[in-house]
Amino acid sequence: MSEWVFRRDAIRAFRFVRCGFDPGTGIAQLAYAFDDGPELVETVTVPGAPFALDAARAQAVERALRLLHLVAGVSYYKAAVPPEIHVDGHAIDADTAALLETIYLNGLGEFAYRNGLDLHGRIQFAHVAGDHARAPALGLREHALVAIGGGKDSLVSIEALRHAGVEQTVAWVGGSQLIAACAARTGLPTLNIGRQLAPQLFDYNRQGAWNGHIPVTAINSAILVLAAVLHGVDQVVFSNERSASYGSMILSDDGTATSEVNHQWSKGWTFERAFGEYVQRHVAADLNYYSLLRPLSELAVARQFAQSDRYDAHFSSCNRNFHILGERPVNRWCGVCPKCHFVFLALAPFMPKPRLVGILGRNLLDDTAQTEGYDALLEYRDHKPFECVGEGRESRAAMAALYPRINAEDLWAAVESRGRGVHVIRGSRSPYVTDADYRRLEAAGARVDTVDGAGHFLHVDRPAETLDRILKGLG
Repeated sequence: MSEWVFRRDAIRAFRFVRCGFDPGTGIAQLAYAFDDGPELVETVTVPGAPFALDAARAQAVERALRLLHLVAGVSYYKAAVPPEIHVDGHAIDADTAALLETIYLNGLGEFAYRNGLDLHGRIQFAHVAGDHARAPALGLREHALVAIGGGKDSLVSIEALRHAGVEQTVAWVGGSQLIAACAARTGLPTLNIGRQLAPQLFDYNRQGAWNGHIPVTAINSAILVLAAVLHGVDQVVFSNERSASYGSMILSDDGTATSEVNHQWSKGWTFERAFGEYVQRHVAADLNYYSLLRPLSELAVARQFAQSDRYDAHFSSCNRNFHILGERPVNRWCGVCPKCHFVFLALAPFMPKPRLVGILGRNLLDDTAQTEGYDALLEYRDHKPFECVGEGRESRAAMAALYPRINAEDLWAAVESRGRGVHVIRGSRSPYVTDADYRRLEAAGARVDTVDGAGHFLHVDRPAETLDRILKGLG
């Protein structure tokens, strides 16, 4: 038999081959394949083994495992997006098929847009008729398994739950040192879940597989549901706020909106509601999946985070630090990506400048090279970036909140320290540079020119004379 070769456009079917869990080791295996090709085996390792499971919880673990197998398959399906999807070994009901089709279609929205693909009508999970028996309650103990990503949002949730007296364990997927350090800073019990993708996927990427963004929060949600059942706890808590439900409006050449693509769809309310309801119907009736911050705006979360400096030296929202093949932990903030731009802007109205600059390393709002990035956040001349950032109106609100602070800032120290390097041109009718200011500027060694008859907008009132003064000043 000849060796199977990945040929993206020739593949007809994506297969969910099998899944299994060993309670003795805590290792789950998720196997997939394209056509009759080799198995692609992913492993998920839940700490705490061996797990002693009664019959009811063992059955719930099996249901959670099947859900994880089906949701995590999106990482592999996208490599070829074949027209057929087969679930080997067991049939799924209409409820499950509908959830999966929603997750795959919307969660791969940005992937499809960037690759010029139309997935509508292509993603179909075959299912059997009939109602599925509702999952029973397991008697899970009151305890929250809280997802932490290392950013401000999850830390706000953790502190809110702590204040409310809710017992919690901080959980994350993968080997990020940055997240581990942030989790340790909470002082709470931690659960670091391992996830190892099938190595062939990276070979397929080099051989021309489709690649791009996937709904990773949906996958992590399914992983934490499995972990919650194994550990017998009744809550899986994420920290997705209101703006996660709003995507980027794609504009045509004439400026009209043609579609919406949501980079963070699996962090939105539509996913949360559908997934949470499914978990209670199909996995465990007393397992609650929710986002604690759902009613809040990004700015409300930023304001709450700014109340404490406990995590200033530990948190990071910069996605350039997190990569599927390892992170770059030298700097917690790159200072040039949309996440860095937005976090700086969102926190700026609520933090003293020295504290914020100390966190990110520099003043991003004082760097003209960042102008286009901030224009996109404001949805000015561009759509909102494909990133986990707030809505355009939130960015505009943050800018508006900063305006009074900028106007009120005392610049005399900077002017007087520069002395003769300062050249001020004022209008005689302008109230902004008074005669008292004139005398203080001259005392500091600054050159002050007054344009007679001009107000504050000299370039409008006396354009020729203003230009002449500028050129003479440069000379």
